[in-house]
Amino acid sequence: MEEFDLHHIFSLILILLMIAAGITAIAKKFGRPYPIALVIVGAAIGLVNIPVLEALKDFITEGEIFNFAVVTLFLPALLGEAALKLPFSQLSDNKKPILLLAFAGTFLSFIIIGFSSLWLLQLSVPAAFVFAAVMSATDPVSVLSIFKNIGVHKRLSTIIEGESLFNDGLAVVLFNISAFSLLTYAGLGIEGAGLGAWEFIKVVALGLITGGACGYIISRITRYFDDYPLEIIFSIILFYGAYLLAEQLDASGVIAVVVSALILGNYGSKIGMSPTTKLNISNFWDVATLLANSLVFLMVGLEITRIDVAGRWGLIVMAILIILIARSAAVYMSTLFAGNLPVAWKHILNWGGLKGSLSIALVLSLPRNFAGREDILILTFSVVLFSLVCQGLTIKPFLKWLGVIKQEDGYREYESLLAQAYRHENAIQEVNRVKQDLHITDTVTHDILADYQQNLEEIQEQIEQLFQEHPELKAKQQNTLRKHSLYAQHAAVERLVKEDIISGDVADDVIEDIMNQLSELESEY
Repeated sequence: MEEFDLHHIFSLILILLMIAAGITAIAKKFGRPYPIALVIVGAAIGLVNIPVLEALKDFITEGEIFNFAVVTLFLPALLGEAALKLPFSQLSDNKKPILLLAFAGTFLSFIIIGFSSLWLLQLSVPAAFVFAAVMSATDPVSVLSIFKNIGVHKRLSTIIEGESLFNDGLAVVLFNISAFSLLTYAGLGIEGAGLGAWEFIKVVALGLITGGACGYIISRITRYFDDYPLEIIFSIILFYGAYLLAEQLDASGVIAVVVSALILGNYGSKIGMSPTTKLNISNFWDVATLLANSLVFLMVGLEITRIDVAGRWGLIVMAILIILIARSAAVYMSTLFAGNLPVAWKHILNWGGLKGSLSIALVLSLPRNFAGREDILILTFSVVLFSLVCQGLTIKPFLKWLGVIKQEDGYREYESLLAQAYRHENAIQEVNRVKQDLHITDTVTHDILADYQQNLEEIQEQIEQLFQEHPELKAKQQNTLRKHSLYAQHAAVERLVKEDIISGDVADDVIEDIMNQLSELESEY
């Protein structure tokens, strides 16, 4: 890679951030899943020769840079944020399907893809099972962003997120064993199988212990402080510290981050965080993960264009079919014992098991002299692109077709009435504007305005009737109004401080009370 000075590297990162932020903003504005938009635009930028972006593309698509950015810089933050916000109660309520998918499903997928790649793709034993490991990890970001927009049952989101948190850790462990120890263990026969199993258990157990210890220690420390900026710093230290410490101990850094964040988000927040701190930590990690995801998916798009698929289409199609079949087998077989899991949800878990940046980062971390590295790169990049674009873009129509989109009773009718009210109110404003501009008399506008006003009154009556029939709908709207009023109160207090009308100490007390109320409202819905 060309040598860059630090100033130039910072400039390239800033350009990348600007592009990622712009694409994310546009995708969100039009209600589209931003990860998929970023991958598509990133691939388009990678394919088109844009002189001013060539240095950026060369820098980002360097394997070591991509691997460091995804695995060391972004992965602990993404996993930590997801686990931090996942209540133990929700995990406990859904532990059976989550554990079955994350453990049984991941192992089954690993075995099916491994042996299929060995026989059908003609990969070597290590290459086949390395490919199997990287294809066993799921990336639910795109799917969950769609879920949030259209209102899918919370339990389904929890299962998908819970599976991803744990199967990422298992996939990384399986990857390391497959890449660096598989042939050694295979050559030892039964003894090798035992050594491989022990290595797996040791890495996972050490990850659990490391994460548990780090999470407990930081949780106890938070008891002695009520200072959310400092506690945000503690959470950053925890996520990255647990990850790096576990990796130094040859344990699973991914599992360590997940466990430490779960402990901080549940035990730590209960014993040592005020509502204000919880809300501010949550807001901080919302921003951090949006930034990380935006950069990661744009980088994936750029990275994908660096592979040469000429003459390998048959191999790629076969690989995609193997992955789809393995995922189907893993989901449907592992959830046979999951109890009351709707069949439609199983279909969504199957099609929503997307592959993402972790898969690419793991492959890029392989030594350059690893036999079959180029073949694994091509297959992995192709499957990830198919997964994010084809599966990602069809998941929303698939959800609608299955009829699993959840909306509160009466909400569609409420939206329809709201749209009509908005229409009539704007019509009244426009008539009054034209009346004033053109000096039209009341005689001309009276009947038109009276009709619109009557329609508005009828709509208000229908909305009131709807609220009586569905009180939870009214409560949700009241919740929204209260939040907006609290935002306004917060801004008003800050304005008083800026104008030296009240002191900073008084403002801090009032703002803390406002933030506590906001936190309570956020937890209600």
